[in-house]
Amino acid sequence: MKIKFKDYRVHEGEKVKLKKWPTKVKPVYQSKKQYQELLGEQVEQLSSLQRLLYASNRYALLLIFQAMDAAGKDGAIRHVMSGVNPQGCQVFSFTHPSAKELDHDFLWRTTQCLPERGRIGIFNRSYYEEVLIVRVHPEILHRQNIPDELLDGETVWEERFRSILDLENHLDRNGTRIIKFFLHLSEKEQQKRFLQRIEDPEKNWKFNMTDVEERKYWKEYMKAYEECLSATSTDHAPWYVVPADDKLNARLIISSIILDTLKKLKMSYPATDKARLQELRSIRELLEK
Repeated sequence: MKIKFKDYRVHEGEKVKLKKWPTKVKPVYQSKKQYQELLGEQVEQLSSLQRLLYASNRYALLLIFQAMDAAGKDGAIRHVMSGVNPQGCQVFSFTHPSAKELDHDFLWRTTQCLPERGRIGIFNRSYYEEVLIVRVHPEILHRQNIPDELLDGETVWEERFRSILDLENHLDRNGTRIIKFFLHLSEKEQQKRFLQRIEDPEKNWKFNMTDVEERKYWKEYMKAYEECLSATSTDHAPWYVVPADDKLNARLIISSIILDTLKKLKMSYPATDKARLQELRSIRELLEK
């Protein structure tokens, strides 16, 4: 399976126009059975690399997932990370901020959930909501108790982009590698999935009127995503625009990118020194008695 990562990566300084980015590409699998085999192989490799990441205790990996509703974030996280030891992986979902969170800066609540060294952290939505949904619905911004003089409509988004870039630069300098995925779903495919949620009793719980209301702002969201991807994709914390109309293919692309990132890290299992070897020999002697 060969996936050209550069085809999905937003390069630093690139101006993104999402209409030019596909929501569906030729799949890398030939059948459902082959998809399961390919994903199984990748999950096994990911599990092995996660153990090495945990044992070496030098790096952390932060995965950020952003998308429109029904793009498949939950499914991608569930399937791609299915073989990872729960002790070495944490998933956080960020919805509406609480009253306590609103009393802090917009990065505060997510900063507390950043992964420790040796672990993989997953943000299902993230601090990027503050330059996406808040930008589409600016009334939310005015409920965040921010001083009026800091809410200049001409500069507030640029300043938030700068804050995000500063955070990600800081994390990278301290060993946290960041990969950001935008699951690029077409408006037509979203409609199809919404209808499936209505028709399938087991998926009814996933659907509510708010999802339909947000579809009215599709163009505004696409513009907000374009500005965000253009301003915050860097060499050390890149955005990947993953075609999401085919859920299975999207999962294979995502898992391949994660594997590629982990393989490039300089990791090794801790070396055993003489003192430790002697201790292990003593323990072995006790066990064999």
